[in-house]
Amino acid sequence: MTWTDASIWGLDEVGLRIAVFTTFFSALAVLELLHPRLDRPELMRALKARRWFTNLSLLLVSSLILRIAFPAAATGVALFAQANGYGFLPRSGLPPFLAGLLAFVILDFAIWLEHLVFHQVPLFWRIHRVHHADTGLDLTTGLRFHPLEILVSMLWKSAVILALGAPVASVLVFEIVLNGAAMFNHANLKLPAGADRLLRWLIVTPDMHSIHHSAEPAETDSNYGFNLSIWDRLFSTYRARTKQAPEDVRIGLAQDETAHPSRLFWSLLLPLRRR
Repeated sequence: MTWTDASIWGLDEVGLRIAVFTTFFSALAVLELLHPRLDRPELMRALKARRWFTNLSLLLVSSLILRIAFPAAATGVALFAQANGYGFLPRSGLPPFLAGLLAFVILDFAIWLEHLVFHQVPLFWRIHRVHHADTGLDLTTGLRFHPLEILVSMLWKSAVILALGAPVASVLVFEIVLNGAAMFNHANLKLPAGADRLLRWLIVTPDMHSIHHSAEPAETDSNYGFNLSIWDRLFSTYRARTKQAPEDVRIGLAQDETAHPSRLFWSLLLPLRRR
């Protein structure tokens, strides 16, 4: 398969990703209703319809812009690298499975690092705060990103994929897993305490990531992982729990706890606002 095949191959990718997304989204939406982690009527009910409209609209806008800017998406970049012999993995002599596994892990670290940078660099935080402005927390929050952030993220992922020469299959699997993990760890889903403790050693759970969405700055600046939880433990950004009980934690931006984040145009224009 060469770079010129990317658009044809990309059609299969789009169909597969839509099918997986729809299945996973539907399953999590049902599980949230059956086993909610927190029941906050004022946030999760009264504003839910408006929040879902805005969060899903942001996803749609970002997806359309991304397809225009990167028609073949991340897998197209991997195909381009493969066709031109770019990256160190093809030269490493590693078996295909190990090369793919290594690419997956490195890409996961790259997303963790990107997330950290978006919090620590003021210019990027202006964009990323759209994600944190959501005053509720459920699976749609994991889809709520400003289109500019999605474009910057794709540029960063493309650079990493080219440097690695990441196998096409591993990039496709990573993109699907990343999307599913973002919905899962933002979900308003209660896991058994024992399962949560066990899973945290490998992946980011809803209870672990909810700490990151606290309006308390020290808690916001922790638990940056989206998929593998090892990076926060390695780099001392892991936090096991919030200062307050989960039901008392304020979600969103400390300086704005109004209904504004549930509005689409307010969210799109937020990076232009000074605060």
